[in-house]
Amino acid sequence: MDYEALFPAHVREMKARADQVCERENLELLAIHSGQIKRQFLDDMEYPFKVNPLFKAWCPLTTAPHCWLLISPKQARPTLVFLHSDDFWVSQTQLDNAPWLTMFHVELISRPDQIDRLLPYDKQHAAYLGEHPEVAQALGFMQINPEPVLSFLHYHRLFKTPYEQQCVRRASELAIRGHRAVAKAWQDQASEFECLQAFIGATEQGENDAPYPHIIAQNEHAAVLHYGDTLRHRLPAGLHRSLMIDAGASWHGYASDISRSYAGRDAADEFAELIMAMDQITQALAQEIKPGMKFAELHERAHMQLAQILFAFGIVRMDPEEMVRNQVTQVFMPHSIGHMLGLQVHDVGGTYADERGTVVPPPQHFPHLKTTRTLEPRMILTVEPGLYFIDVLLNRLQDSDQAKVVDWKRVRQFQPYGGIRIEDNVLIHRDRNENMTRELGLS
Repeated sequence: MDYEALFPAHVREMKARADQVCERENLELLAIHSGQIKRQFLDDMEYPFKVNPLFKAWCPLTTAPHCWLLISPKQARPTLVFLHSDDFWVSQTQLDNAPWLTMFHVELISRPDQIDRLLPYDKQHAAYLGEHPEVAQALGFMQINPEPVLSFLHYHRLFKTPYEQQCVRRASELAIRGHRAVAKAWQDQASEFECLQAFIGATEQGENDAPYPHIIAQNEHAAVLHYGDTLRHRLPAGLHRSLMIDAGASWHGYASDISRSYAGRDAADEFAELIMAMDQITQALAQEIKPGMKFAELHERAHMQLAQILFAFGIVRMDPEEMVRNQVTQVFMPHSIGHMLGLQVHDVGGTYADERGTVVPPPQHFPHLKTTRTLEPRMILTVEPGLYFIDVLLNRLQDSDQAKVVDWKRVRQFQPYGGIRIEDNVLIHRDRNENMTRELGLS
């Protein structure tokens, strides 16, 4: 079923959640602000507009500042307040009788300050949800982003409706087009910048449309987890070793997040084998997820499998269990095995135990783990094991008591490749896991 047919049920579920939290917190109105344009410091240019995730959870308006959603338990339909101005300097978002509009009562305003006439005079039982508290204060709101309301919405956000699931699939389809284009450009020895252009051309989404900055890293650059320099020149002859691409796309405000690594024509066979081993880990972990599993358990399983690879390739001479226990694997994979995915590439609510926002602390041996939630059906998460040769972390390891268990000659052999990251997007069902990335055709 297409996303448009799924949208009415999505809004009904969102309305049920809103009514429940309003009743619990004695609220008569949730006023969700889409946001507004921010001007650059000492300039007359604006930053690209990024819509409030709480707003785009309700409707696919991602380029419309100064809009509002007014949700009241007393009203059957939410009210969409849409700014329709006569400003001829900039393009105006058009509603154009979109089918999803039938789920809303629509009010038009011609100036941002006209929202005041659609709000109740007494706002004691009204809450503002958005990133501009100064706007809320000027309008007379006393409850601005109340924590109990946000915790409730964030907790439930991770249970994706069928509409949301389909939006992430569509975002994944777009990103896969881009990944295939980059893989072809890489075979033709394109530069990082040319690979980036290939991705943008195939997805037809500019960098401001993307859910996060694209990462196109060749050779040693793949060791920089959030590399973003994107060099213009092509690699010299004999140095076409490795490529790592971490790039996603957006669909109606929902994100995909996919990574792949490739060996170049000048790569040693062992590096290609290392990529294949990491790819197998990704696919295995995606299928090992079970409802009721704690995210930290998945993270620990990833480190155990990474330890087995480090041992098998002769990089670390230590029993894999001991390797994990002594945190040696964290040198080679310093990030989480994944994160929640949806309205944001790192969807909020990943540390909550309940709708009150009770935080689940990370395990003692993985103190920096940012996702700790118990995994349940309808959640979408990334599974992204990595193996990197990061100079700073390797230098610390070399100065530690664990230095003697590392084959530093092997490390130096792999350092010119930077690292490997293989990342899939996985939807948990009650009876199976849907690896969206693989099922949509990206190997």
